[in-house]
Amino acid sequence: MDSSSPHLNKDVTQKDNILIVDDTLPNLRLLSNMLNEQGYKVRGVTNGKSALTAIHLSPPDLILLDINIPDMNGYEVCEHLKADEQTRDIPVIFISAMHDIIDKVKAFSIGGVDYITKPFHVDEVLARVRTHLTIRHLQKRLEQANQELYRQATLDGLTQIANRRRFDDYLKQTWQQMVYQHKSMALILADIDYFKAYNDTYGHLQGDDCLKQVAQSIESAVHRSTDLVARYGGEEFAVILPDTEKTGALHIAKQIQAKLQTLALPHSKSSVSQLLTLSIGVASILPQGDSANPNTGVNLLIQKTDNALYQAKSVGRNCIQWMD
Repeated sequence: MDSSSPHLNKDVTQKDNILIVDDTLPNLRLLSNMLNEQGYKVRGVTNGKSALTAIHLSPPDLILLDINIPDMNGYEVCEHLKADEQTRDIPVIFISAMHDIIDKVKAFSIGGVDYITKPFHVDEVLARVRTHLTIRHLQKRLEQANQELYRQATLDGLTQIANRRRFDDYLKQTWQQMVYQHKSMALILADIDYFKAYNDTYGHLQGDDCLKQVAQSIESAVHRSTDLVARYGGEEFAVILPDTEKTGALHIAKQIQAKLQTLALPHSKSSVSQLLTLSIGVASILPQGDSANPNTGVNLLIQKTDNALYQAKSVGRNCIQWMD
């Protein structure tokens, strides 16, 4: 191995975690030492099973993987990683004494990002490591930026809860999951009673503040991470409840009413109370049919819940109605 070339400039702030998998101890020591000198956090293992264990215990930022290692070869290790959603994006650089094109092609075809042949040059290894770590960091930044864009695109600007787009997406997603799991789901629609009169009386700024407080109070009544509270439109809010039947859905609806009562927001122009109130419609369903085409079932659940809400308004508002 040629390590006579001067090392690249050290980046002492670099804290990336690198796993080296090589059963040849001199190679393992050399690679570990040179990467440690560059500020990387380095771990080393000598066989495939130990590599998979180390990766799942603490996923590295990059893997240097020899092909000819005990237990399972480097190709098999890489295939395991690429089949797992938690590890498939970790860049794998193969290091091998095999020079044949067929070996390199196989390494790339199963997901390797690079292939370094032995004997290797230290500067070459460092340059390739830095390049692929940079690419991975840029990928992570892009993923985070896309996630943030999606979050912003699916968030209601006023209330900071999910918007109608997010509601529609999540309702279909939940329907598909419940079809697969053979479980019920429920939907709640809640409408602020006489909100137009509230706006006319207290002004639109106060009306906006009212919507924010109502959204927060509804969210405070819903505790599971799988439940979704959304602004359905105007002064109407929705709650999606996966794996929920009638009893559970009605319990949440009552909690929503109770939380709103604690706000005690004045509404002098309401015909049902001197305080702000909600009309609430609730329905549940056991999703069936083709999970790949959920629209018909989703529309049925929305229609049932909307009918329950209409019934709540018809019988005098400030109440909860259930639709079978």
